[in-house]
Order: sequence, then C-alpha cells, then structure tokens
Amino acid sequence: MLRTIILAGALAAGLTLTAMPASALTPPIQRPTKQYSIEDFIETVGVRGASFSADESRILFASNKTGIWNVYSMPRDGGEWTALTASTTDNNYAVAYFPSDDRAMITRDSGGDELYHLYVVGADGKDHDLTPGKGHRAEFNGFSHDGKHFYVISNERDPKFFDLYRYDSTTYARTLLYRNEGGHDIGPLSRDEKWLALSRSNTTNDADLFLVSLADSRVTKVSEHTGEASFSGQTFSPDSKWLYYTANDRGEFAELRRVELGTWKHEPVQRADWDIEYTAFSHSGKYRMTSINVDGSSKLEVLDVARNQPVALPRLPAGTITGGVISRSEKYVAFYLNGDAQPNDLFVFDFNQSPKQLTRSLNPAIDPADLVPSQVVRFKSFDGMEIPNILWKPHQATAQQKAPALVWVHGGPGGQTTRAHSAFLQYLANHGYVVLGINNRGSSGYGKTFFAADDGKHGREPLWDTLAAKKYLQGLDYVDPDRIGIIGGSYGGYMTVAALAFHPQEFKVGVDIFGVTNWLRTLESIPPYWESFRAALYKEIGDPATQRDFLIATSPLFHADKISRPLMVLQGANDPRVIQAESDEIVAAVRKNGVPVEYVVFPDEGHGFVKKKSQIEGYGKVLQFLDAHLRGDAP
Repeated sequence: MLRTIILAGALAAGLTLTAMPASALTPPIQRPTKQYSIEDFIETVGVRGASFSADESRILFASNKTGIWNVYSMPRDGGEWTALTASTTDNNYAVAYFPSDDRAMITRDSGGDELYHLYVVGADGKDHDLTPGKGHRAEFNGFSHDGKHFYVISNERDPKFFDLYRYDSTTYARTLLYRNEGGHDIGPLSRDEKWLALSRSNTTNDADLFLVSLADSRVTKVSEHTGEASFSGQTFSPDSKWLYYTANDRGEFAELRRVELGTWKHEPVQRADWDIEYTAFSHSGKYRMTSINVDGSSKLEVLDVARNQPVALPRLPAGTITGGVISRSEKYVAFYLNGDAQPNDLFVFDFNQSPKQLTRSLNPAIDPADLVPSQVVRFKSFDGMEIPNILWKPHQATAQQKAPALVWVHGGPGGQTTRAHSAFLQYLANHGYVVLGINNRGSSGYGKTFFAADDGKHGREPLWDTLAAKKYLQGLDYVDPDRIGIIGGSYGGYMTVAALAFHPQEFKVGVDIFGVTNWLRTLESIPPYWESFRAALYKEIGDPATQRDFLIATSPLFHADKISRPLMVLQGANDPRVIQAESDEIVAAVRKNGVPVEYVVFPDEGHGFVKKKSQIEGYGKVLQFLDAHLRGDAP
C-alpha cells in the first residue's frame, strides 16, 4: 500500500520514473538461509557401485538410505528400488550381477572388522557365503570373458598372503590358480588365463611389477628402473597380448604404458600433467576408460579404441564424473556425478542420447545454494615448499564477521583431500567454520617428489606444514586468528594429537578421529594381510625393532603431559588398523592434565563410521565440542 501511494504521488507531480531491475527492488538472499542439523545432512542418501544385469535392464548398487548400507537394484531408466538385502546391523555392498542371470554378488564384513566375505544372492533372496570361515578376507577379482567363471583372492591359506582362486559360476566349485608364496600383491588376470600381474612394494614410493606365467609359474620382472618409482598393473588388452600399466619412473606423474607379453617390448600409451589413476577396457575392447587425478578432482575419459578418438561425455551440472562402468553390450555407461552441492548421484548414458539421472541423493530439505563451493588454494610452507589445499569458506564469514577455522588433515599418510562432496565438512561450513583441507607433504596426487617428502619425517616436517596452514588461515581477513583448531581422521588424527603434544600453544582445540597415538603399538599390531607392504610402511614411518627411540619421540602418547588444549576423540571399537587401546590411552593421559576431553566410542564401527546413527551422534557431538571450546558460544 505504501509503495502504491508513493508511485501515485510521483506521477501526480509529473516526475519521470525509470523501471528498476528486480535485483534493486529485492534484497539479495543472505546465505545460508538456514543452519541445518546434522540429521538434515546425514539424511542425504549415499549411493555407490554399479553393475548392469545380464539383459542390461537393471542396475545393481548399494545405498545407506535405511541408515545401514544395503544392496538394491533399479530399472536402467530409473524407477522403484528393489532391496536385495535388508540388514539392520552389518553393511552390505554391491559387487556385480552375474553375466548370464539375475544372481548378484555382494560383500560385507562384521561390525567394521574389514574381514570381508563374498556372497551370492539368489532368486529366493537368500545369500550364500562363497568364502566361509573365520579370520580371513576375500575380494572379487572379476568374471571371465565368457562369464562361466569368476576370480577371488583370499588369505584363508595364510593370513599374510592372498592367493588367487577360480570359481565355477554355476556350481561354485573352485580351483587354486596361483599360490602366493612370494608375498606379492595380486593384480589383473589376462582373459586367456595365461598371465597374472603381480606387484611388490619396496617402499611406499617404489613398487615393482611382475608377470607370472600360470602354465609354468615363471615370473618375469617388467619394471626395470633406477631410483624409486612406482609401477602398477592396470589391465590386459582384450586379446591378452599386452599388459597396460602405470609408472612414474620417467617423471613426477604416473603415465600409462603397455608391455607385450613374451617379447617384453614396452610402448607409451598416454601421458598427462597429473597422475593417471587407472584404465580399463570395455567387454569387447571397443572403449577404454581412464581416470586422471587433476589437482584434487578426478577426470574421467573414454576412448574409442578403433578410431583412437575420445568419446564426448555429456554436459552435466558442476561436479566430477567418477565410477564409470560400461555394460557388456557396450551400449550403456553408468557413472556417478559428485560435487560440492552434488552428493553421489547415479547416471546412465547410452553414448547417443542425453544422460538419465537415476538418483537424487541430496536431502530435499537442504537448499543446494546454502552449501559452500570448495576451491583449490596454495601457500608456501616453512621451507618454501608449496602446499595445495581444498578450502571451504562459509557464506556468513566476512571481514566484519570473522569465523573460527579448522585445519582438516586427511588419512594415509599418503591420502589426499579432494573436492568431493562431504556431508560432514559442509555441516561444519554451514555452521560457520572455515575448513582448510591440507594436502601436506607426503600427500598423493602432486608428484612423486612431493609424495616422498614425508618419509622418515612424521611428527616433524609434515606437521610443520599444518602450522604454516594455520598462518595461512590467519592471513585471511574473514578468519578469526585466535580461533583456529585442527581435526583429522586416522593419520590425520595422529597429526591432530601430535600438534597438541609437540606444539601445545598453536591450535586452540583438536578433534582426533581414530588417530594413531603410539606408533610402536600400531606398527606392531597391523593386520596380518598387510604383510606385503609391512617393510615399506616401516621404511616410511619407522621400524619398531631398530628405531624404537625415534618412534617414541614422534608418538604423542609419550608426550601427552604437554597437551593443554581441549581434545575430542572418536573411535570404532572394531577398528583393525588403529585399535581402541590407542584412543583409550591418550584420553586417560590427557585427562590427567585437567584438560577438557570428550571421548566417543562406537561399539559396532571400525576404521570409519559408516552407519548413519553413528555419523549423527559423532559429527553432532563434534560441532557441540567446537562450539563450546573453539567458537566459545555453545548454549
């Protein structure tokens, strides 16, 4: 009414009016429009895996929409989901449809213990354990080209080493194809079953590649090189004449080559300015699909082999295409799109028509515009080394309204923080926390020199990078320089507690998510099936038999009396990598200092919290802890 009166008065006075743009009349929307609860974020549906049915009318995948991961199928063009498993306790994951019928192969462990078995779900909905027994784990290694057999690797014979078995797809009768006495890691098998690729880790930066002739067990090393370099078998050519492999012996990044079986002639195939992560052929070899790690994101490429031309992939919303699977007919490709405001969503593309989106994972209660875009940023560390990072800046953080900040440290040690959607990090950003996901020296994806730069230096140079990250954050005009904490999981949890112990005045708080605190015990208690790279792990971090003093010096537990800042610890009781004693002891030690310590243990989780109820409880308590001890304004 008031606006009508003003306009009428202006017209009566003979004034000329110019139409104003709607943006001038309507104040801009302030983001975020809402601070969402942890339940809102975890209500987002997780989906993963994809396999086409024999007639390619359906897709097999897994989802946690019930709170537990279960296996489902749905029509290729979208529609209602059909549940193949209905677990309320242990998580089930999709492996593959059988090539000739609607049987499905799935995998699960028990309470996060990582002792995965393979199961077949039949038409009656019942599952059959293909790898029965206790104390071992099994992994699927593909179907034969004709679908009459499939391959499984298992450490049931010797807990330290994985052997290769061939199973009959109808009777499940099995044959031992390769007895692994040499402690190799098993790679791809040629389609004619004559050759098997093997690898051996000498250090975390040096891995050799071998080919074994299954007819006579003759082993040939195909990775002759000088210095440290990593070779990895990827796939055999459809005619079983070549092994395609990646190697970084000629530069900083892994390039794709192939070696001819028998003649051992090597040829270049593809090179990029970043690491080529993997490559695989479609069923008849019409296409070859390749993934490249590009500065914290994965880039998927599809090559038409006969024409040697790239296939144009569809234009999609902002995000990264991952997890591509080509159907046996080579008509369809299923893939996932993932981005800041785009949790994993499943698409199908038939190379001729527009892609079909099969899932919509983001909780509809969340406005995608309220989520924050990630960005790649870099800073110079204490010695001038450039450190890449992924930054999440809250909408509400400004120079006038400075925000608290967190340095997020990934696991590994050789992991990588990427630009993939993270419900947890978006939750923190939505509630006003700046998050800097540091890729400290030793992180993968940035060249072999950078990857090797942390060897024998844990607790020192990589940790000092986090101190430089704090200084970088303090230089941002929208960050409160006095309210910066550190958080991380696994190795990132180690870095968190190490920061509080070795540099007790740097960070205001720390959140340790199943992190190592005593290297001596962790290195002595690693699972037996890590035997193939035990020596490499010892070389990178320290050998408990010969470097005891060094490991004590770099283990936060032995220096816990120095910790004076609030600490939160989260732990899975069934964690086989970082056992619960690691967290129990650091919590008890820090509590003796009179420091606020919050401890959350999940009895049915392992190395990672995958059940929704655990995520809601754990991540919700993290925010409460940060609000109380970092922001300082908890209710």
